[in-house]
Amino acid sequence: MREVELQFADATGYESFMGRWSRALAPHILRSMNPRPKARWLDVGCGTGIFTEAVLHSCAPVAVMGIDPAAAQIEQALRTVGDARAGFKQGDATHLPFADASFDYTVAALVINFIPEPLAALAEMRRVTIPGGLVCAFVWDFERELSPSGPLRQAMRAFGVEVPALPGTQHSSLGALQSLFRCAGLPDIEPRTIDIVLGYRDFEDFWSAQTPSYSPTTRIIDAMSERDRRRLKRTVHDALPIGPHGKIEYAARANAVQAKVAA
Repeated sequence: MREVELQFADATGYESFMGRWSRALAPHILRSMNPRPKARWLDVGCGTGIFTEAVLHSCAPVAVMGIDPAAAQIEQALRTVGDARAGFKQGDATHLPFADASFDYTVAALVINFIPEPLAALAEMRRVTIPGGLVCAFVWDFERELSPSGPLRQAMRAFGVEVPALPGTQHSSLGALQSLFRCAGLPDIEPRTIDIVLGYRDFEDFWSAQTPSYSPTTRIIDAMSERDRRRLKRTVHDALPIGPHGKIEYAARANAVQAKVAA
């Protein structure tokens, strides 16, 4: 999990890589939850506060608490989310520092695959959610390489590079998420998939966003010879859907499960 620790310690790099995708996905998740206003929310694995901001913007909450184990992510969230209804603290998803039935909605946004003990985290999310409240988790479909990094990873394989598996890939399919929820005592499940299409202004915009310094794939690329790096970039470029004026657009898929907490 060393790569995961490095990823979340680099809040700026993570924001550049995943921020645009996370912001595009969050409104779709919230619409599917159909939340009531004046509710209490917990954003588990809040990162830089992207999902918290989406809740504040569109759900009229009473309060949103974000919790994350990475100090750099919490510091970034505190700097950027300027709303008195929001609070952030450093903490562990498997030992949530909140009383039973503290929240109406508890969400793990694009993070459940990174938690070493996802069942323990979901059980804790259930514990801190009121009876009748919702627990929700969503994650990119890493198993089918339908995450935002999928095109780069597939092109690298076509080039002959062995690409390391992404953390928690085995928990990223819709079926695996449903199984986790049931095992965590959350059987009243609503599953869904959400496809998001986003664009990059040109190949260099795509390449710089996809190769943050903390990424294991970036370190593989950096270890190549200059000649092989140029050849790889050409392979990646040729595999991408290049539109008018060099714009690049493609889809990523998120798998989402929400469950009502039993009364």
